Amino acid sequence: MASPVSTYRHVLALTGPLLPLVSFLARLPVAMSQFGSVLLVARTSGSLAAAGIVGGCLSAGQVVCGPVLGRLADRHGQRHVVLAAAAVNAVATTALVAGALAGLATVPLAALGAVTGASVPLIGPLARTRSVALAHRAGAGEGVVGAVHSLEGTLDEVSFVFGPALVGLAALALHPAVALGGAAALVAAFGAAYALHPTAAVTAGGPRRAGGRRAGVARQPRVVHAVRGSLALQGAMFGACQAGIASLTAALGVPGQAGLVYAAMGVVSAAVGLALGALPARYGLRLRWRTATGAALVLSVPLLFTQTLWPLYAVVTVLGAAYAPHLITAFALTERVVEPARLAESMAFAASSLVAGQAVALAVSGRLAEAYGPSGAFAVAVGAAALCLVIALATRVPAERPGGTGARPVREIAAVQGLSGGYAGR
Repeated sequence: MASPVSTYRHVLALTGPLLPLVSFLARLPVAMSQFGSVLLVARTSGSLAAAGIVGGCLSAGQVVCGPVLGRLADRHGQRHVVLAAAAVNAVATTALVAGALAGLATVPLAALGAVTGASVPLIGPLARTRSVALAHRAGAGEGVVGAVHSLEGTLDEVSFVFGPALVGLAALALHPAVALGGAAALVAAFGAAYALHPTAAVTAGGPRRAGGRRAGVARQPRVVHAVRGSLALQGAMFGACQAGIASLTAALGVPGQAGLVYAAMGVVSAAVGLALGALPARYGLRLRWRTATGAALVLSVPLLFTQTLWPLYAVVTVLGAAYAPHLITAFALTERVVEPARLAESMAFAASSLVAGQAVALAVSGRLAEAYGPSGAFAVAVGAAALCLVIALATRVPAERPGGTGARPVREIAAVQGLSGGYAGR
């Protein structure tokens, strides 16, 4: 097994050191906006129901319009699409803050939330698409492509740990409006920086056939739909765990611990995801998918019997080790089987599936937690994990990339490009 440091040096040789940093900072607003909107509306209106409606509309906007933005990025290139989306999102987020502070009614606030969600610039899925395109352009092997997915998955995990944490700290020290206003500033600055980075040239838009029709309109392979279902169930696990953790910590009289418990799970998940990049390519995606979903099922069952705080920390932290491998493998499977001309759309669809599953499960498991206690919510997580494993076992996964990889050795890629040159000069 190659060392993680060596593997990721090769990845940075492809992307340059600045792109992952910029894309990470541009992802933070996505992780901040939903939680921030809920806290802001709850604070200004005094109504948790109104806050839930606004947060739900924000999620719905992202789920519905995410694949549309991905399709536009495939067709017209990432630069113009991300610039436009980041600008609209910054304005919409600012308007949501102003509207909440001005005491607008729930309906107009929900409309602003929907626009905010619909204009999320999808940095996570698009960064995956761009980095994979850089790897294929350099003729990288499956090991490097796998490391790209691991790095992008880790950046997502870390952003979704630190994003809500930043919102919580800003809300506690100042006001939720400061947190959401900060999200607007971040998406405006770093969304634009990501769009204007020189690597955007590799995602300039798909080819078109004579008559203006875009190439690549074939039906998606069945495995793509199976992966989307698996990601929706993964999102359901997230939502159910959130509801169960919140319910148990509240019952124990320490509701403030809920965020810390969930953050511990995210930190472990991110660490395991980063280490996954050094796993040899001979451990194929089918094996990784089945192993990750099987581990999620086995490690989630103890949640049903957890009744005190420190066991909750232990169980949830260990469970986090199964999450990143599943997410990374799911996105890698998507990248392997879809046409390059539809990759951004497919990545966005996969991310939207995750968000949709989380939103639905959070609402359902929250009611179950009220009726049956934390175990009611955790039962949803266990059930979703079981269905994930069934999908992984029942789905036929191609053993290798269709059409072959055409890969060059990693050492050759690093030697040609230089470990510090990245994309510069291409």
